[in-house]
Amino acid sequence: MINLDKIPRIWKQAYLLLCLWYFINFSVSSVIEYQLETPFMYVFWNALYLFEALCIFIALILIYSHVLFRYKIYIQVAGHIAGAMVFFLIMGTFRYYLEDYVEGYVYFDNWKDHMVGLLRWEGLHFQNQYVITAAVYYIIRYFERMQKREQEKGELAIKNREMQLSLLKSQINPHFLFNTLNSINMLVGSSKEHARKVITQLSDIFRYALDSHGDQLVKLIHELDFIDNYIKIQQVRFGERLQFVKQVDFTCLGIKVPPMILQPLVENAVKYGIAPKDSGGTITLIVKRLNQTIFFEVKDDGLGVNAKKVMDSTSSGVGIKNTDKRLRSTYGAGAGLRIRSSEAGYSVSFFIPLSEEERDFIREPELRSEAV
Repeated sequence: MINLDKIPRIWKQAYLLLCLWYFINFSVSSVIEYQLETPFMYVFWNALYLFEALCIFIALILIYSHVLFRYKIYIQVAGHIAGAMVFFLIMGTFRYYLEDYVEGYVYFDNWKDHMVGLLRWEGLHFQNQYVITAAVYYIIRYFERMQKREQEKGELAIKNREMQLSLLKSQINPHFLFNTLNSINMLVGSSKEHARKVITQLSDIFRYALDSHGDQLVKLIHELDFIDNYIKIQQVRFGERLQFVKQVDFTCLGIKVPPMILQPLVENAVKYGIAPKDSGGTITLIVKRLNQTIFFEVKDDGLGVNAKKVMDSTSSGVGIKNTDKRLRSTYGAGAGLRIRSSEAGYSVSFFIPLSEEERDFIREPELRSEAV
């Protein structure tokens, strides 16, 4: 027993449309035959019986095509040639029964003459019915395959982004956790209150990292809180050698950005710019609106071009390169990172476009300020 609920909707629609098309064909042809050739009611009854038989065969042809589709193309072609011949014989014989057999033409020669007559041009509609039904099956399968490929591409892109984010999380976890635990260990003996504060900041960092998922965007204000906690923990390790300055346009705090998009830039500034410099330095984070985009920049006054390692996270294979790929994947090729180096330090910047909703969100505070 076939469960009709399991049949995809598109196949039900195709079946009904084919039956409707042939219902119109049989109706028109029977009316014309009745008006011009045979003015008897049995013309309509014969058309009805043939239509009912055809509807049954349409379903069988679709199922038969589905079975053949599993095999190689030459087997499918041979199978459909055989199927078309069988369909012609059955439908032709049924028509012979309705038109000739019931009239007394019951001999084999009568059947043969009837079938040979159907081989003329006017009788080829049986072959057309089979070919059209099989063609509809292959057209639907073609578009289903195209749709499946697009869906697979979308799923692959999502998995790729999730993998990149997973790599970013793994970059933070072992190295950063090891240094932070060492800092906490030192603080326990001198300042338990400070140690508890660092533990809280560390838990907030990892909660934020674990709650971040693939394409899910977060508000900039939450991303900045995450960066604040990260810097505060690093300042426990580096002390006054590490200074952090934020220059953030307050109207941009509500925009949404990919999670943990700033952390690799700040980490590289700490690791390769400030940490190797004896006197330390300052990391500056700038966020401001430029027309219909938001400009981000992380810069430091550390070693710059004199650093032994450039800011590309070559030691782990992720970081700057991964951030660049995430930005390009989310916002397009124009959103990639721009890196500048000099004797005065490093600067990494990027732009992201504003959505219509974010433009309105930023515009409202500006209008209120002008009104005041």
